[in-house]
Amino acid sequence: MNRYLMIGTYVPIKCGIATFSKDLKDSLCSRGEDVRIASVSDSKYLYPFEVVYWLSKERRSDYTGCASWVNRSRDIDVVIIQHEYGIYGGEDGEFILDFAARLQKPIMLVAHTVLPRPSAHRQEVFNRLAGYATAVVCMTNRARDILLGPVYSLPPNKVHVIPHGVPQFQAKDRDALKEQYGYKGRRIIATFGLIGPGKGLEIGIRAFHRVAERYPDCVYIIAGSTHPNLLRQEGERYREEVMRLVSELGMEKKVVFINRFLDMEELGDWLYMTDVYLSPYPTLDQAVSGTLSFAIGCGRATVATPYEYARELLAEGRGLVARDASPEALAELLDAVLGDPEFQAALEEKAWEYGKTLTWNSVAGYYSQVADEAITQYGLERVRGGKEQA
Repeated sequence: MNRYLMIGTYVPIKCGIATFSKDLKDSLCSRGEDVRIASVSDSKYLYPFEVVYWLSKERRSDYTGCASWVNRSRDIDVVIIQHEYGIYGGEDGEFILDFAARLQKPIMLVAHTVLPRPSAHRQEVFNRLAGYATAVVCMTNRARDILLGPVYSLPPNKVHVIPHGVPQFQAKDRDALKEQYGYKGRRIIATFGLIGPGKGLEIGIRAFHRVAERYPDCVYIIAGSTHPNLLRQEGERYREEVMRLVSELGMEKKVVFINRFLDMEELGDWLYMTDVYLSPYPTLDQAVSGTLSFAIGCGRATVATPYEYARELLAEGRGLVARDASPEALAELLDAVLGDPEFQAALEEKAWEYGKTLTWNSVAGYYSQVADEAITQYGLERVRGGKEQA
């Protein structure tokens, strides 16, 4: 049994990394592992009992203080750092380097976003952080290729590919759910997740507008709250811009906004209600999408722009990837699915079969294996280092 400390954002914070951390913690614990959390946030929340340390995001001394506390602890074998730009303090999250530099425990670095063309400072921050790590986890083969390439040049034995986990949503009947939620007789296109410009909602709306007249029974559901960081910076400006677009296109009765963060049970209901999941990210370097993983895990027919994660996850007929990130390209694929129920069913079957391999239980097993290797490797490196100093 390994004893972990995981650092990053954590529930009840409403963001993808917090949800990911909670799911990973629960899955590791279900395997008999012990996981504690050091949560980073702008203000202190009413955290669950597993959160044993809180770091104020922009208070630099908290990072060194946490590292000192971890070093003194005899109950921590390995530290997992969840890395995403924006969740740690300092320029490009550089305060996390103060934590990692002082740590005397093996580090597993989970790279949620792997930028192929980072700014010079982002590259420096990530490479220094990866240098402190014993193991680096990414979520796609493409991300691994980038980490091994000339930009980051990480050693191959340090980098591990572990897919994004998918909760085991309770399977429910699509028609029964539609009747329950008031969508009986309607076909649902859906996009879920935290709202912000990187979501590409305007592309999705324009794509749906191109096919809406041909499929009058369809409705486009956009569910999720505005990303908390964006909300603090500029309020609901992006959501308001998107809603104005809906009004300009005369689509008020065809596009429905659910303006809140969905808990897992409700998200599962909406996913199983969905006929076509639409993932219109405009940034083609997007390394991972939790909601896309969830859609595949629930066996949904999926249409996406050609961002990195979609190209890998939807390969081999598990979904449809557009030729570019344009409304026209997405509309063609929406038309192909909506106009052919047998094709939709075939996409759902392939997605369902692959989705079963992405359950958190399986994913946690991979993390356990990498943790075992990291603890062993770290011990060997300390022994070698001691001999060299002697």
